[in-house]
Amino acid sequence: GVSALLTTVDHLLNGRVAYAQPAEGFRTGIEPVLLAATVPARPGERVMEGGSGAGAGLLCLSARVAGVQGVGIERDPGLVELATANAAGNNASGLSFVAADLAEKPDCGRFDHAFANPPYHPARGTVSPDPARALAKQAAPGLLEIWVRSMAAPLRHHGTLTFVLPAGSLPECLAAMAVAGCPGAALLPLWPRSGQPAKLLLVRGSKGGRMPLRLLPGLVLHGPDGCYTAAATAILRDGSALPMG
Repeated sequence: GVSALLTTVDHLLNGRVAYAQPAEGFRTGIEPVLLAATVPARPGERVMEGGSGAGAGLLCLSARVAGVQGVGIERDPGLVELATANAAGNNASGLSFVAADLAEKPDCGRFDHAFANPPYHPARGTVSPDPARALAKQAAPGLLEIWVRSMAAPLRHHGTLTFVLPAGSLPECLAAMAVAGCPGAALLPLWPRSGQPAKLLLVRGSKGGRMPLRLLPGLVLHGPDGCYTAAATAILRDGSALPMG
């Protein structure tokens, strides 16, 4: 439970969201904040986050879209308890978190949108000595396909499914989305700096969609001085949306 976790209290969106997370192990980066900015949810719509951890993604979405209903699926019960406390601390009454494994296809009803930052480092080489960090970051073969299938299944027609992934996982993700009936609709590269290759991509699929795949201009994260660009700052600090439509 939370009582057994050593936590730190940080802030997201320039202080708008108070966010307690484990002091050790896998700690939140900018990925869930960027993901939450892409979700085209309207007030009252239901959104699923896969592998929701301590709740950063849904907390940021809730701060941007008043009245959104979010369900986080997380296999670590301690993180579920922490995310639930974070939601309460931020008066995010529309959010709930469920201790479940996406591979088991938990039944949480129908959703208008779903998003996730799935484990993507291949389970080989040096494994983190911290079990929680290893679980969060290292993917068993075929795990991405399982996540795509489990998250696409409860989506409504034309519902969106969005992932943040390393560039090398793109072919596997697009193939899995096609099989799951949620074909790829848009790609948005995340450039570390102008002129550098994108290590990460945002990938959007649409349930039952028929539109051709679009490659969007992308987002440059850092300027020459190493600081966030104005476009990145608007999302990470000001809570602006990152459209992929």
